[in-house]
Amino acid sequence: MRAKVLEKKQLEMAKVAGLLNSQIQQLDGLSSRIEKTKTSLESIYESEEELDIFEITSYKNFLGKIVNDVKNQQIIIEHTKIILKSKQVEVNAAFKEVKILEKLKEKQEKSFYQNYEYVQSKEIDDIASTRYHRISA
Repeated sequence: MRAKVLEKKQLEMAKVAGLLNSQIQQLDGLSSRIEKTKTSLESIYESEEELDIFEITSYKNFLGKIVNDVKNQQIIIEHTKIILKSKQVEVNAAFKEVKILEKLKEKQEKSFYQNYEYVQSKEIDDIASTRYHRISA
């Protein structure tokens, strides 16, 4: 039962880790959009055509929105990292419980076999003493 709890916790942790990876990919995508937008804006400035104020303002507004999205995404990533750490703690606790039960099981098994060997040796001694008494009588 505790092994199933451990598996469940590991699955939850894996889901959070996958979510974190997708969030990091989104952040990378936003970063690349910032670079592309900056490159486009620089090419507008460097072109010999007449500057279009509306286009420049649109690029700057878009750039500001992306920068804001990056900040929000970083906050989301930090929250997900906190959740992942708590899931790791839960998995470690469940793993320790499973290990404790395995150790107890091993000790009980060892005790059982020691007791079994003791009982067997007693039976063999009884059989041997019964035979000896039959032969000597």
